[in-house]
Amino acid sequence: MTIHGNSTYLDDHGPPPRKVLPFPSQVVYNRVGKCGSRTVVLLLRILSEKHGFNLVTSDVHNKTRLTKSEQMELIKNISTAEQPYLFTRHVHFLNFSRFGGDQPVYINIIRDPVNRFLSNYFFRRFGDWRGEQNHMIRTPSMRQEERYLDISECILENYPECSNPRLFYIIPYFCGQHPRCREPGEWALERAKVNVNENFLLVGILEELEDVLLLLERFLPHYFKGVLSIYKNPEHRKLGNLTVTVKKTVPSPEAVQILYQRMRYEYEFYHYVREQFHLLKRKFGLKSPASTPPARPHFFIPTPLETEEPIEEEEQDDEKWLEDIYKRSLNSMLQKKPTVGQNQYEGSVRKSTGSMSGGCKVEQTSWSGGTSSEEARYHRHLPQACWARVSE
Repeated sequence: MTIHGNSTYLDDHGPPPRKVLPFPSQVVYNRVGKCGSRTVVLLLRILSEKHGFNLVTSDVHNKTRLTKSEQMELIKNISTAEQPYLFTRHVHFLNFSRFGGDQPVYINIIRDPVNRFLSNYFFRRFGDWRGEQNHMIRTPSMRQEERYLDISECILENYPECSNPRLFYIIPYFCGQHPRCREPGEWALERAKVNVNENFLLVGILEELEDVLLLLERFLPHYFKGVLSIYKNPEHRKLGNLTVTVKKTVPSPEAVQILYQRMRYEYEFYHYVREQFHLLKRKFGLKSPASTPPARPHFFIPTPLETEEPIEEEEQDDEKWLEDIYKRSLNSMLQKKPTVGQNQYEGSVRKSTGSMSGGCKVEQTSWSGGTSSEEARYHRHLPQACWARVSE
């Protein structure tokens, strides 16, 4: 005879249903400075509230190069975050599998290298439209003669800020943590290309940000569904435009040519990524500009909602500002949050910036469809069922 008073919930109902995770459930956005990252992070905060994924950010904003022990600690913390998660931080590429972890899906955005450098040069000196004193907070120790140093003089006189290795900035984000990744040259360039092919689901270019967001929505709908409509919302654009760098000037033609030569590896990488991105766009029927790279860079092409660069040697704290914009934007744009029954997966909805704890592992699945090798690299993280939905 069964004594019902002593029975438990498990006796009567069995174990609770297992949480169904989207695929992929582990995404890392190791965002490159001055390449639209603040715009994307603001969008992710809104999207994490709408879709219930775990947006994991870091309190460390100014350290992109890590020791072996720091890499192990960070990878451990990321890997134990509640899934599905999207981790974002300014940090050079991390090889999770080297330390026994599951390699996540990587995404990133880059931009014209000289445009990125010039934007950062003036941002460090004069800030953006958030306030006239913004630059004083960011670089309080900068001497007046340095703050008002003419950009052409900085380049022509070969000041450290305007020469290598300081100009070798984008490639290390894709090359990784090896010391040679910080040395301008073919080795770092080729390693960065290999990592783009093998570990990044998408690397977009800021000059075509709307197409980047459209493809992210196709590839990662559990994270980016509806992102383009949010981005185009006038209220969002009004808030985001506060981050546009002020007081930019164009260097002399001679200085431009010298700068272009010093950044030749950065440009080879940029054109490679741009070509791969346009290949992907053509697959989805999106038009692209002419694929022939220009003889020299186009400067000050209007870029959407610029972002800041992490400053290695100086402390910075942008989280408070980001939280303020996030709250204002969320109030004006966030639609009714989905109920648990409406979620893409079962389980509780998590706040966007929760702590990294607990979690389960998901087996990585490879895609082996009949596409060309160039196209297949964008599909390798998606099982065939997912790719069928993406291709619709």
